[in-house]
Amino acid sequence: MKKPIIGISASMIYEEKDQLFLGDKYSCVAYSYIDAVYKSGGIPITLPILKDVSAIREQVKLLDGLILSGGRDVDPHFYGEEPMEKLEAIFPERDVHEMALIKAAIDLKKPIFAICRGMQILNVTYGGTLYQDISYASGEHIKHCQIGSPYQATHSIKIDKHSTLFRMADKLEIERVNSFHHQALKQVAKGLKVVATAPDGIIEAVERENEDGIFIIGVQFHPEMMFDKSTFARGIFKKFINICIESKPGEVILKEDIQQLENQEKDIDEKIKEIEDEEKKEFFKGDL
Repeated sequence: MKKPIIGISASMIYEEKDQLFLGDKYSCVAYSYIDAVYKSGGIPITLPILKDVSAIREQVKLLDGLILSGGRDVDPHFYGEEPMEKLEAIFPERDVHEMALIKAAIDLKKPIFAICRGMQILNVTYGGTLYQDISYASGEHIKHCQIGSPYQATHSIKIDKHSTLFRMADKLEIERVNSFHHQALKQVAKGLKVVATAPDGIIEAVERENEDGIFIIGVQFHPEMMFDKSTFARGIFKKFINICIESKPGEVILKEDIQQLENQEKDIDEKIKEIEDEEKKEFFKGDL
């Protein structure tokens, strides 16, 4: 069985120091995503930002599953708001690319795993909104942008017992996660349901609501950073990879494979003819 191909949405950075390559653009994704996918049994590939919707669809056709990675704030324009004081850096070109990736993946029935900003752009694509900063949500809040090692779990989440995430968590209702975000889901989009929350009510995970066979999950924390230290994080990735394998259509036969099969069939046909010729000789031997 071939391992599933998992596409990871990439960001872009600009060379700002090296005079020789000043201004050059680099497509990039944190290696922790690549490492987690590979260690879970998938083949990771990065998906550079494109503007051509038809080309983006072709990107998704190559995949068995899609991971939406973390990054900058989502442009509030895409959920009908003006920028507020605490909004940080945005990247509209990436927003457009990832919204097209999501729509194509849903249309082609590819599993989606959205992480941090990935869950936020997933919600916006469905028609939901975001808190541009957690401080704009009512109530007193715990610290959601931790200081310390990325793999450290710093706050708890409560998981819905009837969710896929609960099964990924080895049926534990309370888990501890890391936290690196200042935005959060506000109005949850139609089609998504909340399956985990932080103690202050901030949404920590969502899943696709309807039963149409498409697997979609989003988490606000970063399981890829916790992968080597957390059974929970490893369970999420491994379950996602297994779902991608189960959702994978019949193996695609490439041109080289077709040629190889045709050559094998030709060899078999020639061998059968040789056997038939030998049998004919034996059959008519008495008449000669």
